[in-house]
Amino acid sequence: MEEKVVAVILVGGPTKGTTFRPLSFNTPKPLFPIAGQPMVHHPISACKRIPNLAQIFLIGFYEEREFALYASSISNELKVPVRYLKEDKPHGSAGGLYYFRDLIMEDEPFHIFLLNCDVCCSFPLTDMLRAHVSYGGMGTLLVIKVSAESANQFGELVADPTTKELLHYTEKPETFVSDLINCGVYVFTPDIFSAIQAAFANQEDRAKRHLSSSVFLQSATRSIAADFVRLDQDILSPLAGKKQLYTYETMDFWEQIKTPGMSLKCSSLYLAQFRLTSSYLLASGNVSKNVNIIGDVYIHPSAKVHPTAKIGPNVSISANVRIGAGVRLVNCIILDDVEIQENALVMHAIIGWKSLIGRWSRVQADGDYNSKLGVSILGESVTVEDEVVVINCIILPNKILNLSVQEEIIL
Repeated sequence: MEEKVVAVILVGGPTKGTTFRPLSFNTPKPLFPIAGQPMVHHPISACKRIPNLAQIFLIGFYEEREFALYASSISNELKVPVRYLKEDKPHGSAGGLYYFRDLIMEDEPFHIFLLNCDVCCSFPLTDMLRAHVSYGGMGTLLVIKVSAESANQFGELVADPTTKELLHYTEKPETFVSDLINCGVYVFTPDIFSAIQAAFANQEDRAKRHLSSSVFLQSATRSIAADFVRLDQDILSPLAGKKQLYTYETMDFWEQIKTPGMSLKCSSLYLAQFRLTSSYLLASGNVSKNVNIIGDVYIHPSAKVHPTAKIGPNVSISANVRIGAGVRLVNCIILDDVEIQENALVMHAIIGWKSLIGRWSRVQADGDYNSKLGVSILGESVTVEDEVVVINCIILPNKILNLSVQEEIIL
């Protein structure tokens, strides 16, 4: 009998996307387009390649109307059921899974993938599943080696070099533990629900032990204990070294999409991956009416690009965009309904929906993805008038710029 698989993608909620402003003001962060596709589309399309996949669940606390249309359109496109499940409130990365356990188990799956939607990687899910089955444990984590300097920003772990068993796990440690980190992609057997239930019980016990403390502490602890369980601290750390959790190391790219600047870097990584996996998504000179294309570029079919424009590398152009004569675009994301007029330059930037860049204007930055102003960002409906230069700036929605600006956040 074929062993059914389901996938769960955690999409968070409006309170989680604050570092993604101003781009999350008018669209949920998981639906923000990266390499021409919504952020959550990349893990969904990776799940589609898993053998015997029965269903994909998106779990979060955005309003259902924000995801209903997307879930039905992606279900039709990929021919796999995708359902959005709204939490009544945040339950934690493991608590959310547990909250919907009956729905997740309705197809009686043997294996459950759990992915965070703001992870950018090649998602080697089929290879990971094969390794997970061969280990015979309760769960397998995708892991990657990073530099020792950056490791403490993530969950660090120690694994047995031979058996790949997870021996030790600590979330964002103050001292260096290991250069192996957790990628936020997992596969579990249904036994994970018993482990989460046990974590709930432990928290209840801890809450009861605090009863002798002040009434405030008692009620606060009880409210946290009742329905909030984190996968990393409450499940992975206690189960490490107990022959239940194993690791699968990826040698490909991996990033977390926490800020608008990182979304531009991840757009570049996904466009490069399209060259290997979905080259039909990339524009090429002949397809796009002899537009001068350099490197990896995505152009939506409805966009109009003047033949004298020069586009690339790492450019993503969304629906109904109009690009004028002599325009130069480098390392940028251009969102729906933007107009870029003659001879303008956009480099290391994200241009928000319905914005207008005037003739001979420049919107650019130094391209440092990790610094706050390393990528210039225009919110929705920003107008940059003719011959205005914008360098290393974040501009909130509905602004008109008629003077040049540099190193500024314009509220």
